[in-house]
Amino acid sequence: MIDTHTHLYSSEFDSDFPEVYQRALDKGVNRFYLPAIDSETHEKMLDLEAKYPDAIFAMMGLHPCSVKPETWEQELEMVEKYLNQRDFPAIGEIGIDLYWDKTTLDIQIKAFERQIDWAIEHDLPIVIHTRESFDEVFAVLERKKHPKLRGVFHCFSGTLEQAHHAISLGFMLGIGGVVTFKNGKIDQFLHEIPLDHIVLETDSPYLAPVPFRGKRNESSYVALVAGKLVDIYGVDYAEIDCRTTENALRMFGK
Repeated sequence: MIDTHTHLYSSEFDSDFPEVYQRALDKGVNRFYLPAIDSETHEKMLDLEAKYPDAIFAMMGLHPCSVKPETWEQELEMVEKYLNQRDFPAIGEIGIDLYWDKTTLDIQIKAFERQIDWAIEHDLPIVIHTRESFDEVFAVLERKKHPKLRGVFHCFSGTLEQAHHAISLGFMLGIGGVVTFKNGKIDQFLHEIPLDHIVLETDSPYLAPVPFRGKRNESSYVALVAGKLVDIYGVDYAEIDCRTTENALRMFGK
């Protein structure tokens, strides 16, 4: 099983990372994709990848919440430098966040578009962060339509219509703890989305699934997400494991 989105380099894991990692392995999770945030955590993220080169894979990108007027262009220069230095499985997490700061929308769009251009240039998928910004994100993706443009809508929490729109543009849906929430809503229609378009994630240490909601999330809990999908799709656990793993490998490469 694969956790396609986990911030294992977060300081929240500093005190017990080996135990967190072992619990994930014990649950059958043996591959982890780390989304980048900004230059403050690049080194820590890449160091962790270097220690577990067969299991942990770092992405590269600038998170929309780190797009600040005074630093965003320098941050993007660092992202571009990394992309030209070595291979990454994806560019992410990138996108638009209008929950925390609407005043930076213009530069968030510019940063998003520039990183999409690099993804097309390097033939890489993108991992999209979208919070209160589906319309804005879709507008960018429509403008940037390209045969190589593909990726994952991380922590998908939209409507059925938005799910179909994302899939029509070549994207998969990253499903995490939200699917277990009573007010998450996506559990009400997810069965209408073929499993071929689903990948599993945790977004650790955030958004822990029930029964750990409100506590620190960790990659072993991806098994709880898979268990919820067993109920939603009416198939056995092994099929959820196999299908979502195949989807992740198809998107990010083997």
